[in-house]
Amino acid sequence: MRSDGRGRWFGLLAISLGVAMIIVDATIVNVAVPQIIRDLDITSTDAQWVQEAYTLVFASLLLVAGRFADRSGRRRMFVTGVSVFVVASVLAAVAGSGEALIGARVLQGIGGAMMLPTSLSLLNANFTGRERGIAFAVWGSTIGGAAALGPLLGGWLTTTYSWRWAFGINVPVSLAVIVGTLLLVAESRDDRAERGVDLVGALLSVVGMTGVVFALIEGRTYGWWERERPFSLFGLDWTASISPVPVAALAGLAALGVFLAQQIRRNRAGRPALLDLSLFGIRSFRTGILAAAIVSLGEFGLLFALPLWFQNVLGYSAFRTGLALLPLAVGSFLASGIGAPLTQRWGAARVVQLGVAAELVGVAGLGLVVAPDTRWWAPVAFLFVYGIGVGLATAQLTGVSLAEVPVRRSGQGSGLQSTARQVGSAFGIAVLGTVLFAGLGGLLGDRLADQPGLDPAGRDQVVTAVKESAGAAITGLAADPRTAPIAEEAKGAFSDATRYAAFTAAGFLLIGLLACLRLGERRGPRLTHSVEAGAPVNT
Repeated sequence: MRSDGRGRWFGLLAISLGVAMIIVDATIVNVAVPQIIRDLDITSTDAQWVQEAYTLVFASLLLVAGRFADRSGRRRMFVTGVSVFVVASVLAAVAGSGEALIGARVLQGIGGAMMLPTSLSLLNANFTGRERGIAFAVWGSTIGGAAALGPLLGGWLTTTYSWRWAFGINVPVSLAVIVGTLLLVAESRDDRAERGVDLVGALLSVVGMTGVVFALIEGRTYGWWERERPFSLFGLDWTASISPVPVAALAGLAALGVFLAQQIRRNRAGRPALLDLSLFGIRSFRTGILAAAIVSLGEFGLLFALPLWFQNVLGYSAFRTGLALLPLAVGSFLASGIGAPLTQRWGAARVVQLGVAAELVGVAGLGLVVAPDTRWWAPVAFLFVYGIGVGLATAQLTGVSLAEVPVRRSGQGSGLQSTARQVGSAFGIAVLGTVLFAGLGGLLGDRLADQPGLDPAGRDQVVTAVKESAGAAITGLAADPRTAPIAEEAKGAFSDATRYAAFTAAGFLLIGLLACLRLGERRGPRLTHSVEAGAPVNT
C-alpha cells in the first residue's frame, strides 16, 4: 500500500469493501428467490442454480486465481476481478430470463474467485508486523459480518424496491473499490516466478474442484446415490437412475488425484506448477489450512438453517430475519477492534482458540433456545458471541496460516487457504442440510402418526410438502383452520431438526478447536511478518 499511514488504511478499506461485496452476494440472493421465481417465471430447479452457480464457480477457481495473481500482479488481478464482478452484476440486474440470470451468476463467481485470495495476498505483501495483524482482523471480521448482513440487505432491497437492486447495488460499490484500489494499493507480484503456465494443472484443478463442490452442494437435492429429481445441464437431461452426485464426486476426486500426481512430477522436475508443494513443508501453513477447513465445517453451515427457522417457524419476514441475524454481524465487526490487542498479548494461536471456543458456545447456545415459541431476544446473546468468535478465529487463523509463507508466494498460499475454507464450508452445509431435512422428515412423520383424520398417504404427502419447500409449506398449513394442528406439529419438528443441526455444527467446531490446539504458541509479532526464507522475524 502507499507509504503514508492514512493511504495505507484507506487502501485496506477499499479491499475490505470488495471482500464484503463478494461475501454478501453469496447470501443476498437467498431471501430474494421467491420474488425472482415470480418475476422471471422460472422453476425451483432454475432458482436453485441461481443460488448455487455462484458458489460452485467461486470455490472451483480460488486456487487457480491465487496462483496467477502471484505471476501477473495481485492488484491487477484484484481490480480485474472487481471489473468482471460489476459487469456480471449489471447483467444479473437486467436479466430477463432464468438462463440469463444463471449465466450472470457464473460470471460473478469468476470475478469473486479473482478477488478473495488476491485480497489476502495484498494484505500479506503490503502490511508488516503489528499492522498486518490489524489488517487481517479487519479482513476476517468483514467476512463474518458480511455473511450475516447479506440476508438483511437482500430482504430490505427486495421488500422496498426489487430483487434487481440486490445486484444493482454492486455497481457504485465496485466503482468505489476500483478507484480506491488503484489509488491507494501498491502492486506486488512474484518477480522470480518461473516462465511458462501450467494449463493442464489449472484445468485439472478446476474440473476436480467443480466435481467435488457440486457433489457437496447438490447431494441433498438430487440424491446421494439414487436420483431423486430431474437433472439437466446445458439443455441435456440426466436420465440414469443413479444420481449425478456420486458420478460428479468420483470424477472430481479422480481429477484431483491426477492433478496431485502431475504437480508432484512438475515440482520434482523444477517445471512451472500451479501448486508449490514446498508450502506444505511450512508447519504453520500446513496446520493452519487443516484447522481452517475443519473449523469451516461448523462455522457458517448454521446460517443455512437459521433463516429458514426464523421465517417458516417464527413467521419473520425476510427483512426481520436479517435484523435477527444482525447481532452476529455486530459481534464480528467488534472482534476486529479487540483482535489485534489480544493477539499482541496472548499470541495469534491463543486468539484463534478463543475465537473457535466462542463460536462453539454461541452455536451450542442457539441449539438450546431454538423452539416454536422462542422470543426474539433469546438468540441475541448467542448470535453475538458467535459473531465475536467468527471475527477472532477467521482473521487470526488466516494470519497464522500465512505467517511464514514467503511474500512472493502469498497469492498461492491465500488461494489454498481460501479453497480449504470453501470446501470445508460446502461440506458443512451438505452435512447440516442432510441433518436438518432428514431429521425434519423423520420427526414430523412420528409426530403425525396419531394425527386424527390423517391417513398414512396424507401424512406422507404433508411430510414431503414440508421438506420439499424447506418449511415454507408450514405457513399455508397454519392459515387453514383444518390443518392448523398439523402446522403446529410441523413447527415443532422443524425446531427440533434445527436444534440437531446446531448441535452437529457445535460438534464440528469442537473438532476444529482440538485441531487448533496444534497451532504454534509463538506470540503475535512473530506470527505477522513473512520473509523470503519462510522464517519469522521479530519486530
